[in-house]
Amino acid sequence: MIQLPSQNPPQFSGHETFPLRQLWLRKAYDAVNRQDGPAPRSVFADEEAIVRFGVGKNMAMSIRFWATACGIIEEVEGYRPTKLGHQLFNPQNGLDEFSEHPATTWLMHWQAASTHEKTTTWWFLFNHVVQQVFDREFLTAALSGLVTEHKLRISMATLKRDVECCIRSYVPRLGGDSPEEMSEPLFGELGLIQQNAKGSFEFRRGAKRSLPDGIFAYALLDYWERMPHAGSVMAFDRVAYDYGSPGRVFKLDENAVADRLMALEQLTRGQIQWTEQAGIRQVTRKDAALKNLTEYKYKLLENAYD
Repeated sequence: MIQLPSQNPPQFSGHETFPLRQLWLRKAYDAVNRQDGPAPRSVFADEEAIVRFGVGKNMAMSIRFWATACGIIEEVEGYRPTKLGHQLFNPQNGLDEFSEHPATTWLMHWQAASTHEKTTTWWFLFNHVVQQVFDREFLTAALSGLVTEHKLRISMATLKRDVECCIRSYVPRLGGDSPEEMSEPLFGELGLIQQNAKGSFEFRRGAKRSLPDGIFAYALLDYWERMPHAGSVMAFDRVAYDYGSPGRVFKLDENAVADRLMALEQLTRGQIQWTEQAGIRQVTRKDAALKNLTEYKYKLLENAYD
């Protein structure tokens, strides 16, 4: 049985079948970034939403979904920006005010594919599909098994729509009726999946040259933070192969993971160290990275945008 990373149930809807687009997260951040408290829940659904976001009503709801799924906004008596949202899009000192940097795209992929709460199909595809080549039918059938295992009431039509949206997030559909449909999905630029003949798809594994070390470092500590009783030392195999790990989610091969871990010692000024002795490879967190893991991972994120 496939274990879910937390007690939260899987989710296979909410995106209105639209993949994430480049400026949507910034639009969502701007819409809820207020000085007088949380924005009302109607901000994505009222009559002004079409003008506010410059898209149709269904797309406005999709913007809300993706902004919450990627951790840019959160629902607390309405909607408000998260710490990550402020760090990226704050007009005064945000790291990527207009969502133009490849680091942001990699980070949002991590947010979508490393946990299952909002984007279960994305999480399942990048963590539990071990075949190099797959197709829509295989992925839908595998998810159907997950639904059955956990006694969920999800229709096959819902699963098929979710699978289609997930695949089109990385492999854009040619053509489209609107400018938003024809624009490149945000994750398409990562090159993580390529389409083969006859409707099959293939993961592209390797070093991922456009992935900044700062994003890998953030993802490593984010993954570490989710591991109960992980302690200050983590085995290399967990970083490279465990479900929800940077190695799996970013589709890095073993050599690429080792290279990234070796680079972290300089990036963190020795706070994260890579050791290989007597065939045992592991990563160690030192004092600063131990005291407040959450704060330290946000600090490392800044290195991705230098």
